[in-house]
Amino acid sequence: MTAITAKQVKELRDITNVGMMECKKALQESGGDIDAAVKLLRERGMAVAAKKADREAKEGLVEIVVSEDGKTGSLVEINCETDFVAKNENFQAFVKEMATKGLEHADGELATAEKDNLAFKVSEIGENLIIQRNTRYELQGAGAIGRYIHLNGKVGVMVEIGCENDANTASDALVELGKEVSLHIAAASPNALTRDELDPELVESEKSVFAKQVEGKPEHIIDKIIGGKLEKFYSQVVLLEQGFVKDPDITVKDLLDKTGKDLGDTVTVRRYSRFQIGG
Repeated sequence: MTAITAKQVKELRDITNVGMMECKKALQESGGDIDAAVKLLRERGMAVAAKKADREAKEGLVEIVVSEDGKTGSLVEINCETDFVAKNENFQAFVKEMATKGLEHADGELATAEKDNLAFKVSEIGENLIIQRNTRYELQGAGAIGRYIHLNGKVGVMVEIGCENDANTASDALVELGKEVSLHIAAASPNALTRDELDPELVESEKSVFAKQVEGKPEHIIDKIIGGKLEKFYSQVVLLEQGFVKDPDITVKDLLDKTGKDLGDTVTVRRYSRFQIGG
């Protein structure tokens, strides 16, 4: 049998994150060939992952990473089976690593790109793990990427704040606005950025409910009542029309306009994403 050194075991462990004994065994079976041992552990890791794949994974964490230049953001949700693992430093480090790698992957591509790393981690942690979803933002002009993590990683929001003046991109006011709008979205969970982006079926469903509520009312006031109820509905589900959580007397749009006025610029929300564990 080929003699395996501690240095070889450590090298294989650094590559795969698999336990020392498993690394030594794989090296012995592969005659000390590191590449062959990696392949062997991959195959075993995939097998372990497959055995656990049918187990429910409803816990987990959401993580956000923004590139050093502030122009790219990555939001990921990774699920595990238990809250115990979600609080484990090993799992948390893996989620952070995947969020960082998400800076290089388009929406929904992370799970496929990192399937081998995921298999290794399933083998190491011993629970079913799922890269549930990922999204990647790249600034579409001048602006900033805001982020906020809520409830110890159970909710995460990433938002792209736009402006017209490049000089305002790194301003404290714009960065703070990104945080505030992200916090608001985490708490208020809007359905859409604007009325036009609302699901038409949702709007029609609400209209149907309102129509039932006004049955028997005089014909000439029915449209007015339904219109009023729709306006209230929009103020509850449309981001720009919602009352700001920290000051309900102003809307999110008012907050954007105020920041724009302070900066001498036009400030907008271009898009946002909100991930919630189990949501």
